[in-house]
Amino acid sequence: MDGFEGRCWLDWWANRSNLLGSVEVAVVVTADDTGWNAQGRVVSDTDEERDGFAVLCDQDPVFALRFEDGSTVAVTVHPTDDHRQFTLTECVPR
Repeated sequence: MDGFEGRCWLDWWANRSNLLGSVEVAVVVTADDTGWNAQGRVVSDTDEERDGFAVLCDQDPVFALRFEDGSTVAVTVHPTDDHRQFTLTECVPR
């Protein structure tokens, strides 16, 4: 993948069968020789959606980044102070 720019969803799963939250995001993913970089923003302007996203990030910043085709990649979300924008890194299993 050279890069991607578009709408995706950040899904927060409690376990394999319980999706506790999902937020629509706009992301830009770029690739280079060392890996990939991703930045994004929450699409919604509502405080309720941003607050819910902030709570999930505070609980555990690991989300599934879901693309429109249904494919997913596990990511760690690094939000800004207002939880509107963020960077993503590949989730490394513990």
